[in-house]
Amino acid sequence: MKINYDGKMNENIKRPINGGTGIIQSVSNGISQIEKFLAAILMLALAIIVALSVAFRYFLNSPLSWSGEVAVFLLIWISFIGGSLGLKYKSQAAVTLLLDYCPQRVKMWIAVFSQVFIIIFLVLILSYTYTWILSDGVAFQKSTAILLPMWIPYSAVPIGLTFACIHVLAQLVHVIKTKGAEI
Repeated sequence: MKINYDGKMNENIKRPINGGTGIIQSVSNGISQIEKFLAAILMLALAIIVALSVAFRYFLNSPLSWSGEVAVFLLIWISFIGGSLGLKYKSQAAVTLLLDYCPQRVKMWIAVFSQVFIIIFLVLILSYTYTWILSDGVAFQKSTAILLPMWIPYSAVPIGLTFACIHVLAQLVHVIKTKGAEI
């Protein structure tokens, strides 16, 4: 949180939902801890692999054939995990000019509608991604450089979207429980 020099917290910064006694909030908080750890490990691995790739290419004149492919797979996983965390911590871009002038009750209903819309969208995309991941075309496909089964890098999509759906559901429950008091 951003703290002013007079010791007051900046009210413009949205706080994540860390409290709450509900099961869904606990699950969301647990998943976000796993996501943070996993994202940190994947970013460290990505930095090491890219640095090794540069070192091998320019200093040893022996480029690593697999580094580009692994870096892309790591970046895909980082992106979907980061997107899920972005929804958890409400860090997506938003234009709130009209919302700022609405009464609290209207803000609550807009928040409920937007969360429900996001959940419907995520569930729709998830149904297609699970069908895609479980298809025969993906089951037998392998990557070109390291011969990794492609369902492993492709699994970033349904896993990241499932986590995002859980985070948005936790926010929806929180908005309904608090009647929009923290919007």
